[in-house]
Amino acid sequence: MNLDTSLTDSAVLEELGKRLARARIAAPLTQAELADRAAVGKRTVERIETGKSVQLISLIRVLRVLDLLEAFDAIGPEEGPSPMEMLERRGKVRRRVSSRSSRAKNVAEKPWAWGDER
Repeated sequence: MNLDTSLTDSAVLEELGKRLARARIAAPLTQAELADRAAVGKRTVERIETGKSVQLISLIRVLRVLDLLEAFDAIGPEEGPSPMEMLERRGKVRRRVSSRSSRAKNVAEKPWAWGDER
């Protein structure tokens, strides 16, 4: 089943629970092992897999153990610099450091001296 806007909230939770149950079985972990590794109760894992509501922190812990936390990257792009940061950066133009060859030319034009000869 594809998750889309036509599904009810409970249908989405049930589908997510089924997918997480398949990921747990593929791991292979029991509900008790997953709960122990995620530092949540076994009942919490049961609730997730049956599509019941749980705390977000519990879901994050379970996803981390199942190596599925990266799936949240698909929700939206990572936040870039704010408009104010971009304006602040615009004023600071990096200047290139002079190359050794240009310094060598300057040295060749004026021979080195102590500076106390007059």
